Amino acid sequence: MSYEPHDYWQDIRPEGGFSEEVAGGLSHLFPAALPDGREIALPIRVLPSGDRAVASLIVNQASFAVEDALAEAMAREAQVCAPEVVMGVPTLGLPLAANVARRLGHPRMVALGTSRKFWYDETLSEPLRSITSPGEGKRIYLDPRMLPLLQSRRFVLVDDVISTGTSILAVLRMLEKAKLRPRAIVVAMRQGEAWRDALDASAFADIPVRSAIATPLLARGGDGMWHPL
Repeated sequence: MSYEPHDYWQDIRPEGGFSEEVAGGLSHLFPAALPDGREIALPIRVLPSGDRAVASLIVNQASFAVEDALAEAMAREAQVCAPEVVMGVPTLGLPLAANVARRLGHPRMVALGTSRKFWYDETLSEPLRSITSPGEGKRIYLDPRMLPLLQSRRFVLVDDVISTGTSILAVLRMLEKAKLRPRAIVVAMRQGEAWRDALDASAFADIPVRSAIATPLLARGGDGMWHPL
């Protein structure tokens, strides 16, 4: 069975529920496992090099059921830190942060932004790049009016995917300027392991990274299928 582009990220199946789709190997679909064993179908995206690929997650194209399942698992991971505040990273981390904050019983969450408002302080910003948005000129901002909600309070940082670690490191550097440090980074998906090396080589190696699902970097084998590295 072949998935159409709009079919991915839509349904949740029991453990092994995608066995028919991957019986011949990983050609187009990666079944990502939630902590309870249920699986979500992710499309395999070939990287520009052509010999490596990743499983892709685009939360704002997912069904509400999939988003809720991810947020539920993320809330459990966040709860370990007993956060008083949930902070969301734009763009796709924001709906997840709102969903997680509601599940934790919070009345609101704090949203970072990439659009500069006239009252923002440029010192509370940092250049921002990611593997999917490498364009020049983008910055991440913290609204200075949110500082009283964060100072001397436990908070977790929520994003959709951590891959190379480039964008999350920019966020952490920006927060450091305000003397803020999250208790944990909570993401829907850990993609590969490059992010781990990036964090380990930084001043933020002690911040734990928790996730709902994890997917490996994939390499094409002699059989033409994709295999976890």
